[in-house]
Amino acid sequence: MNRQLQLDQNTLVSAWQGQLPALMDSGDSFSVQGDAADQNSLLIHFNAAGHQAYSLDFRCTYVDSREVAVNLIDVEQGSRHTDERTEAVQQLAQRYTRQIHECAQALQNITNP
Repeated sequence: MNRQLQLDQNTLVSAWQGQLPALMDSGDSFSVQGDAADQNSLLIHFNAAGHQAYSLDFRCTYVDSREVAVNLIDVEQGSRHTDERTEAVQQLAQRYTRQIHECAQALQNITNP
């Protein structure tokens, strides 16, 4: 059964800001904000720890109250766009995608009560 997300975006952003730090690697940082174009989507920005200075932007969209779709939007190294197909970027993207899915799962008690 497909259940639509019933949570307002501000509450969702606050929940993500509270839960995501527990899933992050030491030294990494992030920001979460609502997507103004879609009330069921969040924009998540990660800054990877280390000398490479990678930052990755994702859109996390609630398909329903239990499932999210995660899309990599942009990758930068320093302040320049970079090729997202390199192995280092792919590994970071996979790690952050996994953390986004883990966070969504951890928040199911409020998104799918």
